Amino acid sequence: MLRRFCRVACAILTAFLLASFLLVTLYRDVAPPVTPLMLIRLAEGYGVHKTWRPIDAISGHLVRAVMAGEDGKFCRHYGFDWAAIRHAWTRYESGRRGLLGASTISMQTAKNVFLWPGRDWLRKGLEAYLTVLIELAWGKRRIIEVYLNVVEWGPGIYGAEAAAQYHFHRSAAALTAAQAARLAAVLPDPLDRLAARPDAATRQHAAFIIDQEPNLPAATPLPCGSVL
Repeated sequence: MLRRFCRVACAILTAFLLASFLLVTLYRDVAPPVTPLMLIRLAEGYGVHKTWRPIDAISGHLVRAVMAGEDGKFCRHYGFDWAAIRHAWTRYESGRRGLLGASTISMQTAKNVFLWPGRDWLRKGLEAYLTVLIELAWGKRRIIEVYLNVVEWGPGIYGAEAAAQYHFHRSAAALTAAQAARLAAVLPDPLDRLAARPDAATRQHAAFIIDQEPNLPAATPLPCGSVL
């Protein structure tokens, strides 16, 4: 019985790895039509509001704000921030908190596009595999483009364009620096935070993001220089 279970599990895992490899290759040029989180939220009663925008049609202010808030080393790592991972692991071993705080934009993109929400070790292992794939196949420009178009920004709101319209009634290309910072500050808690009417936590996080932006590599319009 155990041997049969192992064979079935290996077959399922192999099929997943092959399918994900093919999807990574496809999504290098094609917009992901839906994500697991979108389907979960839909089952929970939320709609799905999204409009794909190429990176050149999204305000550079938002690109920089999201990097400053979510992954300040995005342009300097290859998918994993090992210093942050070591710090998070030390805290986890000490029993002070769960394994949090080490997720890069590349890792979040892999999770958002291909996987389910959660913190179990199986999902984290698959996330690492997919992160390596998208770093190799997509590169930084495509990763941030996909991330900005699929990340959750409100109840049933996905991507920069839908978020800009929902929170500020304007296009993603027209966002100001202050509006971009507030949108980036929504990301940790998109179902409860509002960029247009920010609470104290959102305002504080937006101020932190603005303070962090000067630490990003300087480039126009995107802060990754020749990497992009």
